[in-house]
Parts: sequence; C-alpha cells; structure tokens
Amino acid sequence: MALSVFDLFSVGIGPSSSHTVGPMRAAATFAERLRDEGLLDRVERVHAQLFGSLGATGHGHGSDKAVLLGLTGERPETCDPRAVESQLARMRADKRLAVLGEREIRFDEATDLVMHRRRTLPLHPNGMTFTASDGAGQVLSERTYYSVGGGFVVGGDADGGTKIVEDTTPVAHPFRTGDELLALCAAEGKSIARIMLENELSWRTEAQVRQGLLDIWAVMKECVANGIANEGVLPGGLRVRRRAPELARRLSLEAASVDPLRGMDWITLYALAVNEENASGGRVVTAPTNGAAGIIPAVLHYYCDFVPGADDDGVVRFLLTAGAIGVIYKETASISGAEVGCQGEVGSACSMAAGAMAAVLGGTPRQVENAAEIGMEHNLGLTCDPVGGLVQIPCIERNAIASVKAISAARTALRGDGSHVVSLDKVVKTMRETGADMKVKYKETARGGLAVNVIEC
Repeated sequence: MALSVFDLFSVGIGPSSSHTVGPMRAAATFAERLRDEGLLDRVERVHAQLFGSLGATGHGHGSDKAVLLGLTGERPETCDPRAVESQLARMRADKRLAVLGEREIRFDEATDLVMHRRRTLPLHPNGMTFTASDGAGQVLSERTYYSVGGGFVVGGDADGGTKIVEDTTPVAHPFRTGDELLALCAAEGKSIARIMLENELSWRTEAQVRQGLLDIWAVMKECVANGIANEGVLPGGLRVRRRAPELARRLSLEAASVDPLRGMDWITLYALAVNEENASGGRVVTAPTNGAAGIIPAVLHYYCDFVPGADDDGVVRFLLTAGAIGVIYKETASISGAEVGCQGEVGSACSMAAGAMAAVLGGTPRQVENAAEIGMEHNLGLTCDPVGGLVQIPCIERNAIASVKAISAARTALRGDGSHVVSLDKVVKTMRETGADMKVKYKETARGGLAVNVIEC
C-alpha cells in the first residue's frame, strides 16, 4: 500500500483521530454509499453501533457527535468546529437528521446509536456497524468499518470480513522499513526528504507538494494561535483549565530572560496550545493522530523560532522527513492507541519529530534514523489511559514532554555518527510486540492506569 505524507498529516477536528475523525469519515462514507447505490430515497432509519474502545470511551471522545455529523455529510477536513454544537443541538432536540442533507429521517440517539462497552469486532478494537432500513423495517444496507488510527478508516462487511482497498499507485522509491529507507538513501545519494518527495510526485507536482505542506503548516500555526487566544475550561467535566494563554503571557513578559533553557518553555507552550484546542474539539492537524497532534507542530515551531536560517524549505523538508518515518510506523506497526497504547501515538509522533528535527539541523540519513529510534525507544510501553475517557489527562502534558524529548533525541543523534546498537526497525518491532502483550485496559478503554487512579472531581 502506497502512503502519502498527506495521509499522515490531514486537517481534522478534535478530540481524537481514531474516535472522532474516523467515525465521522465512516458515517459519511456509509451515507454516500446509500446515495451512490440509489437507496437514499428509501431510507427511513439508520442504526449505528460502536464497539470496543469506541463504545467504551466514545462519549468522552465525541464519537457520538461524529457519527451524527458524518451521517449528515460533514467531513472532518471541512467541518466548522464553531458550528458543531448548534447543529447537534437541533438534531437532538428534533430527534431528526438529514442524511447527506437530503433525506430527513427520525434519529433517536437512545435507540439508534448504541455504544457497546464490552463487545468488540474481530479485526480491530475500533469497530462500528451502520444499518439502513426502509419504512417496513427491511434492511437496505449494512456495513462495518474500522477506525485504525490517525483518521484512517478501512471497510469490512457486516460479518467482519475485511474489504480493505489499498492505494496501488506505484512510487519511485517504495519502502516499508527503516533499513529499506536507508538503503535507498545510500544507493541514490539522496536525503530522506528527497526520497519521500520523489514518491509524492506519483500523486502531485512538486509545486503542489510544497504548497500542500505549507498549507498544513499554516493550519498548525493557526491551531497554536487559537490555543493561546482561547481562555477557559475544557469541556467534559474534569474542569481542566487551559494553561497555554497564561503561559504565553508569562513568556512574553520574560523576553529579556537569559535562561538557557527558556526555549523548552516555548516548546511546552506550543504543544499545550495545540492539545488544548484538540481537547475542545477545535481544528487540528492529525500528526499522525489527534491525541499526539501537538508534538510535531511544537518541534516545528521551535525550529522556525530558534534555529538560525530556518525557512519554508526547511519546513517542507521537516514534514517530508517526518512523513517518511510515519510511513514505517503505519506500514509495520500501528499508530492506534486502541491497538498498541499511547506508544503508538505519542511515541510515533515523538520519533517522527525527532528524525525530522535531526534532518533540518543537517543530519545524515543514519543520524536521522538514529534520532527517530531514540524518540520511540524511550516511549516503549507507554499506556493509553485517558482519565474520564477524555483526551486531556495525561494526554495534553504528555505531548509537551514528548516534544522536548524529540529535540533531545535529535541533538543526541547529531552528536554521534549515526551508528548505534538498536535500529529503528528493531524498536518499531518491539513497540508492536509490546502493544500486542499490553492488557486491553491500558489501550484507550479508560479502564486502567491513571484513568482509574485519579479521582474525578
């Protein structure tokens, strides 16, 4: 399967790529299929069932809202977060929704949207089934989808048989592993960013790739700005106060500070701002997931603000390099917290950011691979344990700490010559195996770890 950097970095809404973005895309895809098959005019009822992690933490992650919005035709990349609550309020008050904005049906969440907290489907913890019926109760269509992390959705039929449609577009330099990527760089005499760029040319022109990545960067910057500007308490009941606005004010007042570690505080600010926006349902870039969305923007901000000579070319190289590392995780392991724990989300993002930072600081491909390996190695075993099922505690701070860790990993790798004992591929394999061994309660079900040891007030 060919993966593009734009598969790993896409615009969506919070708080979760697997639990919000994925279900919205799945619901919209189901609705569009009804129209494409000529069934929409006969639909009188749509029944949605969410299984596994989606059922266990769906309310906290906004999965219920995502399903309603998706059925109406909303897509995460174009949905206006500011209009979401009013749309939902109307649908819930009327107990009606317009499928794709065309076919109005009765929809009562109490009976038509079922969260199965203890039942799972066979292929992945994040499974969902949609059923459309006519006025006589006859089933017109039934489809199963799996949200496999990072907003990616794959299809299955109702009995769980996989029907994954892969992108078979040929690319100039196919790779799945770190060793394969390094071999390509050595054989071609090219950087990781250049290898990734030449693969991207299978879908877009070089000018389109560059502009697309700069557009992604613009959304990341806007998200940071919004996170700094928006005050208050995050939704969901934990009463978590937004910290980015106050931290930004304090750092601005300390402009003359000579503290050599002050840059770390700015990295923390950038990450907090993004993840507080994500937790509030704002517009973010999945990088590669929403739960880890603050790490790559924070490190990229640090590059632009603190590295002499930083420019748009560097931003493009950064995102291409991060994307190439993300391909390895997506192809050979997982970026889904429900599947492998938070090591697959924060760990992968930290690794991607570390490698990308090493690249824009002048690192060789081997130093970049070393940085990426360090970034993941010290996130191995990280559980996904959101308190209250919300992407707030420990998720927001976890992004800030991982952002600092990514820069440290890059600097450590650049102090060496790229040779090291543990390869990126070995650490990715270890992450995958650790995730398989991890108890389900530590994988985004909110039934283990901090999720059960923090008293909710």
